[in-house]
Order: sequence, then structure tokens, then C-alpha cells
Amino acid sequence: MAKLIIDQEERVIQLEHNKENETSEQTNETENNGINEQMDGSKTEDQNEQTNKVENTNTTKQLYMTESNTINEQETPPETQPTRQPKRKKERHGFFGGMVGGFVSALLVVLLFTNNIFPFNNSSSETTTSEPVTQQEQSGPPIKAVSTDDNYDSESIDDISKAIVGVINVQQESIWTESEDAGSGSGIIYKVEDGKAYIVTNNHVVKDAENVEVDLNEDERVEAQVLGTDELTDLAVLEIDGDGIDHIADLGVSEDLHVGETVFAIGNPLGMEFSSSVTKGIISGLDRSLEVDTTGQNSQPDWVMEVIQTDAAINPGNSGGALVNGQGQVIGINSMKISQNSVEGIGFAIPIDSALPIMEQLETDGEIARPFIGIATVPIQGVPMQYRQNVILPDDYDGGMVIANVEDSSPADQAGLKQFDVITKINDAEITSMLDLRKYMYSETNIGDTIKIEYYRNGEQHTVDLKLSEESI
Repeated sequence: MAKLIIDQEERVIQLEHNKENETSEQTNETENNGINEQMDGSKTEDQNEQTNKVENTNTTKQLYMTESNTINEQETPPETQPTRQPKRKKERHGFFGGMVGGFVSALLVVLLFTNNIFPFNNSSSETTTSEPVTQQEQSGPPIKAVSTDDNYDSESIDDISKAIVGVINVQQESIWTESEDAGSGSGIIYKVEDGKAYIVTNNHVVKDAENVEVDLNEDERVEAQVLGTDELTDLAVLEIDGDGIDHIADLGVSEDLHVGETVFAIGNPLGMEFSSSVTKGIISGLDRSLEVDTTGQNSQPDWVMEVIQTDAAINPGNSGGALVNGQGQVIGINSMKISQNSVEGIGFAIPIDSALPIMEQLETDGEIARPFIGIATVPIQGVPMQYRQNVILPDDYDGGMVIANVEDSSPADQAGLKQFDVITKINDAEITSMLDLRKYMYSETNIGDTIKIEYYRNGEQHTVDLKLSEESI
């Protein structure tokens, strides 16, 4: 576009000069070039004002190019041919060209300033945008940007990663085969005391293990003792020799977390090959109630876990690892994720505040004491067909939990409950599933409490008082 404009201007100027003197082009080519270039800038500006005054930075570049060409032509004039014109006429052309060039240059500068191409205020502040900042964009109060990207201590993250170890589940398939690694997860060294180091991990990491080993680094693997496990909270505590343990995790507080806060997941995804891997994310949700199947037998939820949701990448092998805040403090224990092709970035961690009491009890007692009835139950749909005739309910009632077994000398046995009785209520709370039963028992009752159980036997409704005892799960 710039070339076309220049050619048109050259034609107009040449016609004017031919009327005045046909040989002017041969006598002073330098002066004409200067006038041509300067007039070109003026013409370009006039055309832009007619269409849209300095539409964008591309128009600005044309103006700059025009002015630059004028300077270059004036500084390096080409060789001229001998002229036969009188000296006086040559001087008139030079004077006239200088006057016109000066006027056009002055006009260009004024237009550039008024169109804000050259800002009047030459501020030292920088801008990251490639587009010119207009007066309208600068008006109004300044916008304060808050960034959380640097709101963490990388040294603390690196330090706590050294307190994350590998936990290997060793099993023997049969008496005819040697023991071998059946799976692996992660663990957190949270305490060293009296020559012993204590590690917290997930129950499902060490479940059904014949032996458990801890991988401290790529070259050192030691045997661990399982002090205790808890299926409902999915926690386990291990003990190893504390000699040579130099790094201990700093345990933080989970009740002060905020949605959107930066967190890091540290563990051993896909095994020890990627040990102490760190992934970054945020807290996506707090106080999530997640229904889980702790038995893994029927895919039916039997417990509700209160967990932290995060989008930090959690992969197989991260289980039992640490969810860490920006200061390098453990605020959760990674436990599970939603694994579906259509789902990304939904992982869950056990809050450290709720994990600590369980860890301490497992460390000292090896088990968690909870209120105990002494029965095994299944939903009505779970009763085998050959025994369905033993479960008798009113025609308009199909809920409740069927007692499959009663332990000898248990509170249920002492209260007279029997197999095929259908429990429908505990203290007026309706019971329709194992989830309802456990949730009410472990949230609303305590060891030693007396509860009232409503049940059906042979189609008739009964109630009985039962005193809860202590039993490990």
C-alpha cells in the first residue's frame, strides 16, 4: 500500500513540474526527491484522515517510513546531470522546495503528536502490550493484580520431599512361590523418637501384606513393622529404625485452608522410578463428603470420608504421600482420586487435623476403638435367593439392614438379636444401608451409650435397648 501511494504522488508532482519546466528533473533530481517524499507524507496523512485517522500501528509505520525516506534522500543525494538552466531559476526551485518541505515536516510532527503517536509524557514506566495505550485505557483507579504463583517456599518443598518414602507391599502368592512386591505407595516420616522413626501411609497401601518394606532412597530398603491400621479412615502407621533418618515432615493445620490456595502433592507415582515427584495445584474444595466402599467386596458405599479436594496430579503410587501447603507443611495425606476417562484433576486427601488423632491411637494402641454392636449386616437385596423366605417384612416396607450374623457374647447377642432380623431404626434414625448404620453409630454414639434398636422379625415390629461396648475394627 505504501508503494502505491508514493507512485501516485510522484505522478502528480511530475505533472506540476513539467508545466513549469520540462527539464527540471534533469537539473536537480535531489530536490525533487525531497519534495516528493515530503509531499507523500502529507498526502498519506490526508488520506488516512479521510478514512479513519491513524487506524492502527500499521498506519503509524507508513508515516515513519515516509519521514525516514525523506531524510535518507536528503542525506545521500544521487549524482545529477549537467544543466543548461539559468542559476537564478535553480535557486528559486531550491528555495521553494525547502519551504514546502519544512512546512510539510512541521505539519507531520503536529499530526503525530495530536494523534498520540508520540506521547507527550515520556514516562519511564514499561508496558507489556504491543498496542498503544490510549487516554481512555489509562483512566480510572489503578488495578492491583494479586498473584499466588510465588506464594510458596521452594526450599521448604524440596526439604519435605526428602521426608517422603516409598512403601512396598510384599506378598507371597502361594507356599510354592517366593515373596514378591505386590504393590507400592508412599509414606510420610512424621516423627523420630527413642531411635525409632514413624511413618503414616494409607491402609490400602499395606492391606493384606505379608511384609512391608520402606524404600528410603534408590539404594536403601528396610523392613517396617505395621503398628496399626484403620480401614474406615484408610490410615496405617509403620515403624522403622530411626538411625540415619535426617528429614522429618513438618505437620501443619488443615482447618485454616482456603479454596484456591496453592498446594503440592509429593509421592512416588507409578513406583520408585519417579520417587519424590512433586506436582502443583490448588485446593479445589473443602469438607467434601465422599462415600466409599471400605470392604471392596460389593462396590456399595459403607462409609463416608471427609476429605480435601485438589487438582494437583495424584497418580497410582501417590497414595499415602503428602499434600503440602506453600510453606512446606503437611496439610493432608493423599488417599484417592476419581479415575474416569472424562474426569481430570479430581483428587482427595485426608485432612491432617482428622488424621492426627487416628495416627496417635494407632501408634500407641494399634487399633481404633469405636462403639460396637457385634453384628454383620447386608441390605435386603444382598440376601441370597435361597434365604429370602426367612426375611419377612410388611408388604409396604422394603428397607432396613438384614442381620447376617451375630457374634457370641456381643451386645447384640445379649440384647437377643438374631439372624434375619431386619434393623430399621436406631434411636429414631432410619437405617436403610450400611452407610446409614456406620455413619450414625460412629458419629452420634459413644462407647458405653445405650441405644434403642427398632427391628422386624417374622413381619412383626420390635424394639430393644442395647448397651454399646468397645471393639476394634
